[in-house]
Amino acid sequence: MDKPTLVVMAAGMGSRYGGLKQIDPVTDEGEIIMDFSLFDAYMAGFERAVFVIRKDFEEEFRALIDARAGKRMETVFVYQDMADLPDGYAVPEGREKPWGTAHAVLSARDAVKGPFAVINADDYYGPSAFHAIYDFLETAEDGVVNEYAMVGFQLAKTLTENGTVARGICDVSGDGYLNKVVERTKIMQRGESVCYTEDDGKTWNPLPADSTASMNFWGFTPSIFQAGLEEFPKFLDKVLPDNPLKGEFFLPNLVQDQIDKGRARIRVLLSSDKWYGVTYKEDREDIIAALQSMKDRGLYPDVLWKK
Repeated sequence: MDKPTLVVMAAGMGSRYGGLKQIDPVTDEGEIIMDFSLFDAYMAGFERAVFVIRKDFEEEFRALIDARAGKRMETVFVYQDMADLPDGYAVPEGREKPWGTAHAVLSARDAVKGPFAVINADDYYGPSAFHAIYDFLETAEDGVVNEYAMVGFQLAKTLTENGTVARGICDVSGDGYLNKVVERTKIMQRGESVCYTEDDGKTWNPLPADSTASMNFWGFTPSIFQAGLEEFPKFLDKVLPDNPLKGEFFLPNLVQDQIDKGRARIRVLLSSDKWYGVTYKEDREDIIAALQSMKDRGLYPDVLWKK
């Protein structure tokens, strides 16, 4: 059985930030957030990483990886190409936006043959998430009902002090499987409570602080590729008439479709670590301080990828 592979979704990096701001250093050693995820993945057992990128920043991105994690891990680079469409479909005139996270995963289908994890390139997940998903993937196999996994985080540990965030709030069964994910687009800490609004702040509704939040950290077997290839044309048939320039084929929606059809079960693996990401520019300073604190406490070496 093939050892688990790590798939890193990085094709949206440049488009979201107007450039590769995600490769700005967050430590005195010049490391970026992704260095920490790759280090945690390597320490958990991952020896191979597939990066889904845009072709127009390949040179800069590849140089960054090769100089650090690439010295320890096998690295493969694939492109999320808008023209990678089913037969009979064409890119709508004026479309510039990638087709979404499910399409990003499909972009890796020729580079991944065994079980694999999927993460966002610019999020910090913490060591326990990678250990949990690697342990799951070591024995993951396709079956009549496919067994996938998702790493969930305590909602309160995914929030920022700098504004509202969008989170997928998970409905988890008593035996630890995902029933569904409900997207809440505006969540924030208000005093002692975590709340969300659906009317731009006119009213606020409470959410349990220990709710399980999905942060796009998944574990799959290759069967998810066939599911994506089957569902992508259906997505295109729905979105092209109404939203041809912006519609996205989202990974959580593909997963939910497989749950609803009884084709997959998603085991929820809970992480105790705090998640960090850059939703607002002010979040960057919080990440820099947090990562330095972790180094000071010996949770990471002073230099992640020593020569």
